[in-house]
Amino acid sequence: MTGTPSDGPATVTTDATPVPFTADDYRARMRRAARAAADAGLDGLLVAPGPDLVWLTGHRPPETERFTMLVLRDGEDPVLVVPTLEAPDAAEAPGGPALVLRDWTDAKDPYEAAVSLLDPRGRFGVSDNAWALHLLELRRRLPETAYVALTEGLPMLRAVKDTAELERMAAAGAAADRAYEEIRQVPFAGRRENEVAADLAGLLRRFGHSQVDFTIVAAGPNGANPHHEAGDRVIARGDMIVLDFGGLKDGYGSDTSRTVHVGEPAAEEREVHDIVRAAQEAGFRAVRPGAACQDVDRAARAVITEAGYGDRFIHRTGHGIGVTTHEPPYMVEGEERPLVPGMCFSVEPGIYLPGRFGVRIEDIVTVTEDGGRRLNNTPREMAIVE
Repeated sequence: MTGTPSDGPATVTTDATPVPFTADDYRARMRRAARAAADAGLDGLLVAPGPDLVWLTGHRPPETERFTMLVLRDGEDPVLVVPTLEAPDAAEAPGGPALVLRDWTDAKDPYEAAVSLLDPRGRFGVSDNAWALHLLELRRRLPETAYVALTEGLPMLRAVKDTAELERMAAAGAAADRAYEEIRQVPFAGRRENEVAADLAGLLRRFGHSQVDFTIVAAGPNGANPHHEAGDRVIARGDMIVLDFGGLKDGYGSDTSRTVHVGEPAAEEREVHDIVRAAQEAGFRAVRPGAACQDVDRAARAVITEAGYGDRFIHRTGHGIGVTTHEPPYMVEGEERPLVPGMCFSVEPGIYLPGRFGVRIEDIVTVTEDGGRRLNNTPREMAIVE
């Protein structure tokens, strides 16, 4: 399909409390995950505490050395092996009614219940953040089993968002937009990067974020480092400043970048910014169902290459986002996976000139039935700050 992407703002209220996910929602996710695993040739999924477990069950236990693991097998009830002291919280989690709990006390063997659920010659998908301690013990007891990371075996498990998830994604994006509009009004010149970064973090929280994952404030030559950590550098008039910030609101991620300038920019600075803005627009316009992920990267990169800065665009064009701020799919050369309605990812080309300045412009985009829709809608033109 080849539609024109919609560039209109999402209709969201950032302060509204979203409708909670129900036990049926989590039950459906677990069934879908187990079916996807079987279709991928896996005998089941082993899910440790972390974002996959939260998405599948709503349970967010502490990530400690105590063994906790969700076992999903197609056609079987989902079983959560859990320490006894955490079993009440698991039962009360939003997805708790859909789970069979098998608890163990500190004086008992924590692996016995899990081992009894697994095919001794099976191949299992394992959540990426599972502790090596636990996985090695399972392998020791079942030496003929095999394991594959979920991002390899089921990379698209969480990639396609349903309507309720998209509403949360849009609200997170709108909240980040409000933070950007506010930060443009604060003084920049004469203040340290980390002071402005603290302002950004406070704004994200004010507008509903429960978790701030990053607040990059990269002034002058620091802007040439895409992952610069805001530091003690004092911002001066004439600085180009890359702002990149995001986190989680109601369990779903935001991530946006804008590049501002303290005072009037030089002609070259404005030119480079215009090139990146054109590249970001080209990447967005490439979003449509059926296009390959790499097509988004190619479209943005072609603009920058044609302008003579191809070797200064040093990262992929985008990454997926959902219950974490970085996850599959990735907009990068070689990724031929087709875009599907409901996928959410960043489009964030940049140009980085070492020792001088950098420019990055980023929106979160979701694939629609006929193109794409931005979840960030603040102006992409260079903003002048004081």
